[in-house]
Amino acid sequence: MDKSRRTFIGSSLMGAAAAINLPQIVTAAIRPAAGAPKIRLEQGDVILFQGDSITDAGRNKEDATPNNAHSLGSGYAFLATASLLLTHPQKQLKIYNKGISGNKVHQLDERWQADCIALKPNVLSILIGVNDYWHTRTGGYKGTPLVYRDDYRKLLDRTMASLPNVKLIIGEPFAVNNVKAVTEAWFPAFDQYRHAAHEIAKEYKAVFIPYQRLFDEAGKRIEPAYWTYDGVHTTLAGAQLMAEAWLTAISQ
Repeated sequence: MDKSRRTFIGSSLMGAAAAINLPQIVTAAIRPAAGAPKIRLEQGDVILFQGDSITDAGRNKEDATPNNAHSLGSGYAFLATASLLLTHPQKQLKIYNKGISGNKVHQLDERWQADCIALKPNVLSILIGVNDYWHTRTGGYKGTPLVYRDDYRKLLDRTMASLPNVKLIIGEPFAVNNVKAVTEAWFPAFDQYRHAAHEIAKEYKAVFIPYQRLFDEAGKRIEPAYWTYDGVHTTLAGAQLMAEAWLTAISQ
C-alpha cells in the first residue's frame, strides 16, 4: 500500500472516530446540570421558541402556522421541533417560533403580548442576550448587564402574571471566541450576560441550557468554525448540536 493511500485511510479513520464521539459533546456539556428538572409534555401542549436571530434562523414571518417548516426557520428550533413531532405524535403538540433577528430583551417585551402571551404557551423557551452585548460594540446601544438582568426579570414577571403555569426553558447566550465577529475583546464583559441568564433561570425555576459550555466542548473536538460561521450564528451542524442540547430539557 503506498504512503498516500495509507495517509488517506488514516485520515478517514480519524474523521470517523471524531464523528462517533460527537454525541458525547452534549453529554459532557449537560452533565454538570444533571439532576435538574425536566419538562414533561402534556396532550395538546403549545411550545414557543423566542429569541433573536439564532432562534429566528430565517423563518417566514408571514406564516404564523405551527409545526410548519417555513414558519420555524432553519435553525435549532426547527430541528428540535422535528424531533418532538416525530417522538410525540399522540400528544398533538403545537410548536411556534417567534424569534426575530437583532432583538434584545426590551424588544421582546415590546411584542410580548402578540408573540407570546396571546399564544398561551405551556412551554416557553427563550434564548436572548448576545445582542444585548454585541450591539453595545457595534450598534451604539447603551445597555449594561444590569439593564439586561432587570429587563429579563420584568419580562418573566409579566409572563408569569399572565401564564402562571408556563414551563420555562432559558438558553444561555453564547459567543464562540476567535471566529470572525467574536474576539478576545468580548471577554470577560460578555460573560456577565451569561451569568445573569443562569441566575435568572435559577430564580424562576427554569430549565437552563448551557449553550456556552456546549460550544466550548464542541470546539475541543472540531475547530470552532465548524459549529458557527461568525462566532454567534450557527452552521447546520451547530444548529443540530443546539437542538440536541435543547431536547435534554424534555422528559422522554
